[in-house]
Amino acid sequence: VQVVESGGGLVQPGGSLRLSCTASGITLEHYGVGWFRQAPGKEREGVSCQSSSDGRTFSEDYVQGRFTISRDNAKNTVYLQMNSLKPEDTAVYYCAIDSNPYSDCGYLEVWGQGTLVTVSS
Repeated sequence: VQVVESGGGLVQPGGSLRLSCTASGITLEHYGVGWFRQAPGKEREGVSCQSSSDGRTFSEDYVQGRFTISRDNAKNTVYLQMNSLKPEDTAVYYCAIDSNPYSDCGYLEVWGQGTLVTVSS
């Protein structure tokens, strides 16, 4: 399984970006998919995750109301829509997939290489 993130870049504070996560070899529709991030000099932290069994989304407080996970099953892609971006959102963003289907974000063990998001004026 190969996981690939894309969509990162430079954006001004208050702007928006949409990150994409695709995977080869599996059907993402059947797997929980999470997003994590790691800012310079900091530990990696969770952002949000969406289960596959019932579509529930779990998000950290610091992105509630600003970041949204969605899926396009026809494209085998999961998105992270990021709005109202702040400089403190600057980080490498990673997509992680459950290693077992229908695990509801409990086994996020298959990782991509990350995509850099920089929020700066």
